[in-house]
Amino acid sequence: MAVPGLAPRLAAAALLNAVLEEGRLLSDQVQASRGPLSGLPPQGKARAQSLAADTLRHLGRIDTVLDQFLQKEPPALVRNALRLAACELLVDGIAPHAAVDAAVRMVKSNRQTERLAGLTNAVARRISEHGPAIWPDLDPTPLPEYLSKPWTTIYGAKAVSGFEKAHEAGAPLDISLHPSVEVEALREALEAELLPTGSLRLQKWGQVSAMPGFDEGAWWVQDAAAAIPATLLGDLSGKTVLDLCAAPGGKTLQLAAAGGEVTALDISPHRMERLRENLSRMELKAHIVVKDVLEYAPAKAFDAILLDAPCSATGTIRRHPDLPYAKENMQLNTLLNLQKDMLVQALGWLKPGGDLVYCTCSLFPEEGENQIEALLANRPDLEQLPATATGIEPSWLDAKGGLRLRPDYWAGRGGMDGFYIARIRKKPA
Repeated sequence: MAVPGLAPRLAAAALLNAVLEEGRLLSDQVQASRGPLSGLPPQGKARAQSLAADTLRHLGRIDTVLDQFLQKEPPALVRNALRLAACELLVDGIAPHAAVDAAVRMVKSNRQTERLAGLTNAVARRISEHGPAIWPDLDPTPLPEYLSKPWTTIYGAKAVSGFEKAHEAGAPLDISLHPSVEVEALREALEAELLPTGSLRLQKWGQVSAMPGFDEGAWWVQDAAAAIPATLLGDLSGKTVLDLCAAPGGKTLQLAAAGGEVTALDISPHRMERLRENLSRMELKAHIVVKDVLEYAPAKAFDAILLDAPCSATGTIRRHPDLPYAKENMQLNTLLNLQKDMLVQALGWLKPGGDLVYCTCSLFPEEGENQIEALLANRPDLEQLPATATGIEPSWLDAKGGLRLRPDYWAGRGGMDGFYIARIRKKPA
């Protein structure tokens, strides 16, 4: 007989195993036509994905609790069943009998582990009894050494501790507004906070498409840090603008709302379809091009260009807790070469006197500060301008004008994604 809620838990365990044992990203598994979520109804898919993500977000603390009640390492399925139960008990507040029973049934569902159902029951019960007293005193899940070691050298131990706290806390919902919106009225309707940079932030929210103003095209979802790069180009009325690597399209919407004649380019047809839908909902216009940046050949140069380059995405761990465990998927050297090639290509399409904004959602200077420094060292026709914008604190700018954003900034407000942003001007001929 089918057990209510068992299928999503089994799918969550499969997601965990693929991330931790195979280094696969959650996003790749969620989108796979025959992945762990295939066959589940929408509600079951959402539950499995949420449970796996929450478990990864708190994995270090969860394993610390488990290890107090395990005398030897169990098979991966058993540990993952117990991890999920611990997450439900200590993070989600699920009733103990439901979480314990689900863990036992998960272990029984596999012939190779069914003999360990008694162990699973005993450990899960001890977690439910003693875990709540242990949990509050545990430190946030530490970053793996391949991230924490270089970041400690670059940013300091206190900052890295702040990153870890931000990652465990997760991310609130940030939205960018259509310029026609009455900000204060929408803020009140959504019970949101107006951030210094102009985004609205919600700590609690439900179904996004059912929220006030969504159907009317009053706003779109976009992290506050991700909303900053487009603002550096200012008023774009009457200007031609190229948005490279545009999907899912938040920056395209900003550029169009700022009056630009926007060309949005991205290699992903599926993600660009989302952009088309959002442009229609927001009643904004942009020319959509589905193409590889390195194969694009525009007929004319542009007044302004925004390049949100492919990167390690290490600045978005608070939204994607699987990233620290997918080291093999990072391919940093490949990304560095691609970023360099895209920068050079894009600058060839920029008019003299025009501005290019380069950004990456990465905490590695190799993908940000170092890329721009190397570029400018060989290009006397370019100059770096200060990446100043409304709500930016002066301490976030480096000596050369580059903007470094970090997850521990705005800690009291819920943090922000990590970004590096540079504004480059091609000198007039």
